[in-house]
Amino acid sequence: MINTSRYLVAACAAACLVFGAGCDYLRQDMASQPKNRPLSPSPFFEDGRSERPLVENTVARGSLANDELFVPKDSNNFPLPVNLELLERGEERYRIFCTPCHGLQGDGNGMVAMRGMKRPPSYHQDRLRQATNGYIYDVTTNGFGQMLGYAAQIPPRDRWAIIAYIRALQLSRNAKADDLPAELREKLNQDGSSGEKPGGEPKPETGSPRDSTGGSF
Repeated sequence: MINTSRYLVAACAAACLVFGAGCDYLRQDMASQPKNRPLSPSPFFEDGRSERPLVENTVARGSLANDELFVPKDSNNFPLPVNLELLERGEERYRIFCTPCHGLQGDGNGMVAMRGMKRPPSYHQDRLRQATNGYIYDVTTNGFGQMLGYAAQIPPRDRWAIIAYIRALQLSRNAKADDLPAELREKLNQDGSSGEKPGGEPKPETGSPRDSTGGSF
């Protein structure tokens, strides 16, 4: 009887060892798989690193399309022709993606700022007026401070359209009279006149008074 019990115990132990080893062998799921974690050492390679350097001349998928309109941060080049179509597209994209924080006029008075979030800087300050186009493109792409990058939401061409519209916003407050077309300069001079004809005779009033800054533009 005692011998039989010993045999049964030994048989159970052997069965546990066999089935246990089999379970470990078959357990190849996400918790236990042959892999290297990022930056973990690896004895497989001579240098002991699991992370391998990129093969020379390797091009990441999608990088060519994303970099097609790329310019360096210190460059003031504009890779697209600036026309009315691009500005209208930029205004549309700006209103969708930028106005929540930067506001319609670029003053940083967007709804997000009005609700208590940190107010972004005004586009009309000297620092951003003098910033290069490449810098603004980089910030739009990769983000800066509390602003996240918009590379996934805004394609490169639309980013440049937004930059063109931002430049138009900046110019709207800082344009010189000499930079305006001839017809607008003439209208500005008419609106800013003193209301007297040459020789001191007053002009007849033909409409409602306007301010001297040409506010009707």
